[in-house]
Amino acid sequence: MPHLPRTRHRTSSSKPGRGRTHRRTTAVAAVSALALTALAACGTSSSDDGDSDGDSGGNADAAAPLDPGTKVTLTIDCMPPAAEKAELKQWKEDVAAFNKKYPNVTIEGKQTDPCLEPPRFTAMLKAKSQPDVFYTYFTDLQQVLDNDGAQDISAYVNDKSVPALKDMDPNVLNVLKKDGKTYGLPFSNYTMGLLVNRKLFEKAGLDPNSPPTTWEGVRSAAKKIAALGDGVAGFGEYSAGNNGGWHFTATTYGLGGDIVSKDGTKAAFNNDTGKQIVDNLKAMRWDDDSMGKTQLLKWGDLQKQMAADKLGMFLAAPDDITYMVQNLGAKYEDFGMGPIPGQQATLFGGNDYMIKKGSSPDQIKAAIAWINFKFLTVGKGQFDWARTKADGLPVGLPQPNFWTGDSKAKDDKARAASSTMPVENFQAFTEKPVTGKAEPPKAQEVYKVLDTLMSAVLTNKDADADKLLKTAEQQVNQVLANQ
Repeated sequence: MPHLPRTRHRTSSSKPGRGRTHRRTTAVAAVSALALTALAACGTSSSDDGDSDGDSGGNADAAAPLDPGTKVTLTIDCMPPAAEKAELKQWKEDVAAFNKKYPNVTIEGKQTDPCLEPPRFTAMLKAKSQPDVFYTYFTDLQQVLDNDGAQDISAYVNDKSVPALKDMDPNVLNVLKKDGKTYGLPFSNYTMGLLVNRKLFEKAGLDPNSPPTTWEGVRSAAKKIAALGDGVAGFGEYSAGNNGGWHFTATTYGLGGDIVSKDGTKAAFNNDTGKQIVDNLKAMRWDDDSMGKTQLLKWGDLQKQMAADKLGMFLAAPDDITYMVQNLGAKYEDFGMGPIPGQQATLFGGNDYMIKKGSSPDQIKAAIAWINFKFLTVGKGQFDWARTKADGLPVGLPQPNFWTGDSKAKDDKARAASSTMPVENFQAFTEKPVTGKAEPPKAQEVYKVLDTLMSAVLTNKDADADKLLKTAEQQVNQVLANQ
């Protein structure tokens, strides 16, 4: 799914679908189960209360948090693999800490790397073989519901079971709802911005602390950076693997446009906004020669160019920086971020955990208690920034951050106090947050169509913008008609 799978703090929105980082393009990794507590049990509830009818509707007290004395077992995927020693250490520590309050809850972690590989995920849903608590991208809800895979947890999610619920970004929570029902809780999120190579900006006489905020500014800066020569491109763009369509969508949102109509039934990009995007790319690629000659790029290609100081800018989420540092030998201080050009809206995505349909009430409560402890509590679990720093993992990127209000203030302060990178490099991105906007329906199929448009304009000097947009519109309408 382009936005490649983001799983753990990548040590990798949907790309197209990317979750927490780890948008790796790895094939299916081996899946192994590891029991992390001393209690051995199968992946179904061992509760003795007899209230395990496979549907949460039968529990008269769903709103009450889990009783600490409850005995239950949960299988949970996306446990860090053995190669990620620090993350696995933290997972085990958190299981132990969780068991101090809930000593009879057995957490059986499944090591899946990447956390979600689309063909495997689809096969799992069809076979009803998902773990009790399973990882998904924000874009996966409809697929999960089509396969009757997730439990409605609306009655179980409240300010007692998830105390920081009121401080979560409502845009993030709404992605996990359908027809007023809640089916998941967030794990991580991202929004798109303009990633810049600070060294190349300075060499070109540009201010890396003030990245361009308009496409006119991007074009101007790209020409100056490309003028450095030595194979340096000023701006890079995807046009393969559905990533081109994903970026066309992000660019459209930044300019205040839409990819599909409000009711989700028709394409909405064959207009002045769509033509502006195509014409601008065509001008940078062919008139300015500021995008380099190598095209048909997919996720991972631009990161390699940026890490090698051969690329000045591209649209990205903050965790691209972590990937470049940890996988490509780059340095955090060499990068910065600004908002998406246009700043009208920005594409957002992320990942979450859902609970398998048919889980017992005790399993649902235990799952929510674990998700809350590990992923939704400021200062604990994934938000224990002091521990993250002590374990040699990066601290200071502005995302994941789905907090608002007091929780955001508290988390921002703790994150800054333990930062391992110059957080001021991201100030232009964080000081005026751009409103997030969800991916379109049938996102991957839509992106595949738009890839053709992107590849055409970047590889054919004589490409006809009007014709490309009309053809893409017709094809996206066909996709949407088959929902």
